[in-house]
Amino acid sequence: MSGDGGGEASAPASAPAARPQETLHGCPVVDGPNTRVVHCNRDRYLDLCRALRADGYAMPIGVTGVDYLTHPGRVLPEGIRPERFEVVVELLDLAHRRRIRVRLQVPASDPVVASLFELWPGTEYHERETYDMFGIVFEGHPDLTRILMPEDWEGHPLRKDYDTGHVPVQFKEAPRGATI
Repeated sequence: MSGDGGGEASAPASAPAARPQETLHGCPVVDGPNTRVVHCNRDRYLDLCRALRADGYAMPIGVTGVDYLTHPGRVLPEGIRPERFEVVVELLDLAHRRRIRVRLQVPASDPVVASLFELWPGTEYHERETYDMFGIVFEGHPDLTRILMPEDWEGHPLRKDYDTGHVPVQFKEAPRGATI
């Protein structure tokens, strides 16, 4: 029969079934434009990193922090609770030409995470810098001391609530007849 409106009504098209969240070693994974991103909570962090090391991610290229104090509404996978701080770890698998990013949520009330130094000794300076700038403590780090700021410096300059202060600048007019 032609589509003249007569006959039985067709059933509405059903919505596609929601894809289940992909996981890697029990942690949710999101594919980004150039890298895979695996999210985890502190209780899974060290186990996840050990598993990634066993998977061939032998080269850490960065460990840093992020302060989301002024951006609390970011979207994270189900099961990952947003916290004020985030530790971001970038890893490379040179044999298979792939990279992965680990994003770990860290609460402001207890900014402590396990150090990755035993897995990747090259993370030592990255963790020290993250401690120095954000105040995130890396438990088990062999020398968690300031690396950029003087030892007696108070505060952590990359925290969003860090007072930047100011130095007054006094301008004076150029002398008359001066040319530029």
